[in-house]
Amino acid sequence: MKYLITGLGNPGEQYAHTRHNIGYDILDALAAASNISFQDKRYGYITELKYKSRYFHLLKPTTYVNLSGLAVNYYLKKLKIPQENLLVIADDLALPFGTLRLRPKGGDAGHNGLNNIIQVLGNQAFARLRFGIGNDFPQGYQVDYVLGNWSGEEEKALSERINMACDIVKSFGTIGIAHTMNEYNKR
Repeated sequence: MKYLITGLGNPGEQYAHTRHNIGYDILDALAAASNISFQDKRYGYITELKYKSRYFHLLKPTTYVNLSGLAVNYYLKKLKIPQENLLVIADDLALPFGTLRLRPKGGDAGHNGLNNIIQVLGNQAFARLRFGIGNDFPQGYQVDYVLGNWSGEEEKALSERINMACDIVKSFGTIGIAHTMNEYNKR
């Protein structure tokens, strides 16, 4: 079984470890824990993680968040992975910091990366893991907040939440989305 796990984020040092790049950070943690590294390929950084007889193709699109659909569509076709084996990891302003929500499908919730993937694929029928980044910013400063660094308090809890997100990714591919949602969405 093959899976495409896409962590949304923007390439470049100025975006590294910002709230918007939590998808990149989660995939980096998965790769580091397995001693694998990403290759710079067409439309993204990609690597393969083998876990319990499954192949997880980890993709960090380099198309910038707003054009993530290009990379997702390209690798689904290139690797011949069915859309039901796609999981997209994205930041979510509507969820409190560190909240993790796995869903089998749905809208974009105002996220430009998810919106672009929906537009390119022509449907909303793909799993997504939303990582809550909270919305503690003054009106008109959403972009600065999303592209900003984590607060000191958030930084302390981040590693544990990223580790849980990694567990969710592996569970998605091994026991399926329904069981994984039951196990993790309540935490």
